[in-house]
Amino acid sequence: MTACLCFRDAAMIRTVIPLWVKTTYTLFVCLIVPVYWRHYGPANFLWFSDIALLVTVPALWLESSLLASMMAVAVTLPELAWNVDFFVRLTTGASLTGLSAYMFDRSIPLFIRGLSLFHVGLPLLLIWMLNRLGYDKRALIAQTLVAAIVLPLSYFFSDPRENVNWVYGFGEKPQTRVPAVWFLTFLILMFPLAIYLPTHLVLDKVFGSASSG
Repeated sequence: MTACLCFRDAAMIRTVIPLWVKTTYTLFVCLIVPVYWRHYGPANFLWFSDIALLVTVPALWLESSLLASMMAVAVTLPELAWNVDFFVRLTTGASLTGLSAYMFDRSIPLFIRGLSLFHVGLPLLLIWMLNRLGYDKRALIAQTLVAAIVLPLSYFFSDPRENVNWVYGFGEKPQTRVPAVWFLTFLILMFPLAIYLPTHLVLDKVFGSASSG
């Protein structure tokens, strides 16, 4: 009897994300992946936001605090900047950072631009997941290692005109002030220090530590 009660309690603890959330999100990703692949090409999925879009699927089904925490560390601040830029331009016409400029490019079909509104919902979903699953402290180191792999891949396998993850410079044109390898090294250091670490500290403070088990 005790064993049965423990098994039931463990199942209840593990199942903290409703099935409809998992299913709805998964179906959305199944829609957006082939559309993006055809329109933007496979290198587009090297963007950290698109990686987070994909990784959130197993994070939901596995109810993995580590995966959810990693993706939250990776994209919360960039997505906040994207949303501020998008909504300011939508309401005033002024662009602050240019991060969401493509959302106002009429050469891109409206349907595809509409799919990109996942940038609004994704950080909210990740924060909601952390509220349920807790924050895993290992996310900072794990996401730093992921970035050290993704950034060089973005440089070698993406089009400079797309400037995936800003590996060619922060403006619209590739930077030429320093050698490309040094700028890439700067990014590999900058992402953990300027983006991941502050996010990690806030998320750990707000949501507390999740069990590594």
